[in-house]
Amino acid sequence: MAAHYDVLIVGGGIAGLSLASALAGRCSVALVEAEQELAYHTSSRSARQLIPSYGPPVVQELTMRTLELIAARDKELPGPVLVPRSFMLVGSAADVAAEASGHMQPITVERAVELCPALLPGTFEAAGLDTGSFGCNAPLLLEDHRERAASAGADIITGARVHSAKRLGSGWQVGAGAEGFEAGVLVNAAGAWADELAVLSGVEKLGLQPYRRTAAIAAVGHSLPLSSPMVAAADNSFYFRPEGPDVLISPSETEPSGPEDARPRPGDVERLVERLNSVTRLGITGIRRAWTGLRTEAADGVPVAGFDAEAPGFYWLAGQGGYGFQTSSAIAELAAEQILAAQGASGGPGSAGPVMAGPDSAGPESRTAQALAATRWSIRR
Repeated sequence: MAAHYDVLIVGGGIAGLSLASALAGRCSVALVEAEQELAYHTSSRSARQLIPSYGPPVVQELTMRTLELIAARDKELPGPVLVPRSFMLVGSAADVAAEASGHMQPITVERAVELCPALLPGTFEAAGLDTGSFGCNAPLLLEDHRERAASAGADIITGARVHSAKRLGSGWQVGAGAEGFEAGVLVNAAGAWADELAVLSGVEKLGLQPYRRTAAIAAVGHSLPLSSPMVAAADNSFYFRPEGPDVLISPSETEPSGPEDARPRPGDVERLVERLNSVTRLGITGIRRAWTGLRTEAADGVPVAGFDAEAPGFYWLAGQGGYGFQTSSAIAELAAEQILAAQGASGGPGSAGPVMAGPDSAGPESRTAQALAATRWSIRR
């Protein structure tokens, strides 16, 4: 016999877990994850940096709200999720100007080298600095969302890949692993598999595209001070930051991929090491471990959050691209309010289409709503 819930979330990464913690205790919630562990794919392979100057304006606004929400929660945790760590862009004057935003201030090459002694003068001509950026303790944030959701009554089931989903009356009937579920709202937080879940559910896919992003922990001859900023090339060819006595490095590639358990490809990390050893004083001596994650994006580069206009009760929570952690709390706040409002407006879950905060709505959540409203309110509008 199927278990009944108001909301069934498919996907146990940062998007699904943050929504589960926002909804639990306010309605009945279950979360199902295909893998045996939560946050196995992209969410466990993050750069762990929240950067207000990174991404389009809507993402920057969502990042600022997420930082506020996490900072407020940090007061109740045994250790901080957020640790100040500046973010620096380096490159040609044209590239830095093109990538910088209102959260980033121009600095001189001399100041850039002072902040990050690994940088070689003469290898870049301009720099910008975002001092409002933070390092993120991603495992602690994920565990906090999981614990809050579970303690408030949410059921979290791992090793339960969705194999069937169909609209049934006023809700959804879903098979996942050996379990059956009925829910008024089906939330698609399946990351790189979001379009596949839509097709399985009889919903038109959105054309979300996963992209590869590789990173590695490198041993170095010259350690970076822990106070050093995260440094990224303005032409998106690399980034690096301190990771204890080592350095986290990435070639920042954006290569299309299918949904998969991605792995580094031969030569990718080796070419990155050669490049960084030519433009920095890091002196990389070896690779301790390397990994590849998938960042999934919509065509416009804006996260997808909202009810599907053509599939009642089907809620998209996908396409966060490389901004998953830094937008997660703000988007979960908005998604929870939309889902709960839909339940209240219809006298039951899932029967309403997109629910929008009005321009006069008060409270912190309206800031998030307004940020997304400028670009997208409903799916397939």
